[in-house]
Amino acid sequence: MNVWDARFKKAADARLNDFNSSISVDHRMYAQDIKGSCAHAMMLAHEGIISLEDSLSIITGLTQIQKDIESGVLAIDETAEDIHMFMESELTKRIQDAGKRLHTARSRNDQVALDTRMYALDETDKILTEIKQFINVLLDKAQENLDTIMPGYTHLQRAQPITFAHHLMAYVEMLKRDLQRLQESKKRTAILPLGSGALATTTYPINREMVKEQLDFDSVSLNSLDGVSDRDFCIEITSALAMLMMHLSRLSEEIILWCSWEFKFIELDDAFATGSSIMPQKKNPDVSELVRGKCGRVYGDLQTLLVMMKGLPLAYNKDMQEDKEALFDAIDTAHLCLTTMIPMLESAKVLKDNMRKAAAKGFINATDCADYLTKKGMPFRDAYRIIGALVSYAQDHDKTLETISLNEYQQFSELFEEDIYEAIALETCVQMRKVIGGPAPEIVEAHIQKVKEELGAIA
Repeated sequence: MNVWDARFKKAADARLNDFNSSISVDHRMYAQDIKGSCAHAMMLAHEGIISLEDSLSIITGLTQIQKDIESGVLAIDETAEDIHMFMESELTKRIQDAGKRLHTARSRNDQVALDTRMYALDETDKILTEIKQFINVLLDKAQENLDTIMPGYTHLQRAQPITFAHHLMAYVEMLKRDLQRLQESKKRTAILPLGSGALATTTYPINREMVKEQLDFDSVSLNSLDGVSDRDFCIEITSALAMLMMHLSRLSEEIILWCSWEFKFIELDDAFATGSSIMPQKKNPDVSELVRGKCGRVYGDLQTLLVMMKGLPLAYNKDMQEDKEALFDAIDTAHLCLTTMIPMLESAKVLKDNMRKAAAKGFINATDCADYLTKKGMPFRDAYRIIGALVSYAQDHDKTLETISLNEYQQFSELFEEDIYEAIALETCVQMRKVIGGPAPEIVEAHIQKVKEELGAIA
C-alpha cells in the first residue's frame, strides 16, 4: 500500500512499485533517518505542534526500532518503497496514532535531503580517518628510508637521484590535499534542509535552528527550493573521492612497476599478493591493479551525478533518487581501497640495494656534473652541452661518469679536477639538494615532522 493511494482510483502496478522503490539502496540510512526523525519530533513538541507525550512515544518507538534492526530482531522490509516509508509504517504499527503525527511539518523531500547529508557527513569522517592512517603509514616508511637512494623519473626514464622517502612524501602531499577537500566539503554538507518541506516550507511554526543544534549542523538552508533540490554536496564529495582515487591509482601503478622483475624495488607481503592458476612462479600485485581499476568506477559515479543534475528544473524531481547509489558506491569504493592499501603498504618490504643499483645507472648524476662546471664559472648552457657530449662519450666507451678518468674529463674541459668524483657521487647529489621540497635527508625529515604536526592539529 502506498501513502498516496487515497488520491488514486486504481492500484499501482507491481512493476511501478518495483521500479519506483529505492529501499534496496537507501536502507543503509536507517540510523540517520531515525536520528533526524527524533530531532524533528522533539522540535514539534517543543513548539507545541504535537504533544510531549506523542513526541516521547515517537522517540521511544524509533529508538527501539533501531535496536531491533541492529540486533537482527527486525528485518527491513525490502518491499517497502524506501527506508523513510518503512520507518513510518513500522512506527505506526507500534505506537498507532502518535506515529502518524511524526510527518507533521515535513515532506519526504526534505527528509531524504537531510538523511543523505547526515549519512555523507558520517562516512566522510570515516574516510578522513582512513586517509590519516594511510598518511601515517607513508610517514613511517619515509622515516625508515631517508637515506635510501633511488632514481627519480620523468617520462618513466631515469632522471635524477632522489630517496625513497622523498618519493613517498609526494603522495603524502597529495593525500593532504584530499583531506583538505573532504574537510571543505563538510562545510557545504552540514547545511540543514529539514523545514524546507516539499518545496515551500510549512505553515506550522517550526524551529529549524533547534533541529540544527540537535543534529550538529553548521547552518540552515535559506531557500526551500534549493534546500530540497541541492545535490551539490553529493557531487562535491564524489569529486573529492575521485581525486583521492586518482592518487591511490597513481601510487598503485608505481607499486605494480616496483614489484616487477624489471624494477624489483619492493616486495609485497604474501598476505597481500596473489598467485597464478598455471604459472607457479608468479606473485601478482592484484590489490594495486584492482585499485587502479576501481578509480574509473568512482569517475563513473561522479559523471552519473553530474549528468543526473544538469537538466533538472526546480525543485525536487524523481531523477534525484539516483544520487544515493552513485554517492554510496563512491564512498564504499574509497573505504575498500584505503582499508586494503594501508596494511598492504605497511607490510611491504623495501629492497634498498636494488634501488641503489638502479640509481647507479642511466647517468642520473649528469645534471650535477653540469652544475659542477657552472659553479666553476662556466655558463650553464655551455656546461649542459659539454656534459651531453661527455655522456655520449661514456656510452660509446661503455663507461659511467664515475669510471671516466680525470684525464678523459679534462679532454672536455680543463675545469674538471679531482673533486669531480665527490661532486657526482649519488649521496652527494642527494645531500646537496637542501632546498625546501628537495630530497636531502634533513629536508625530508623536517617535512615528515611538519606533516605529523599538521595531522595532530586536524580534529
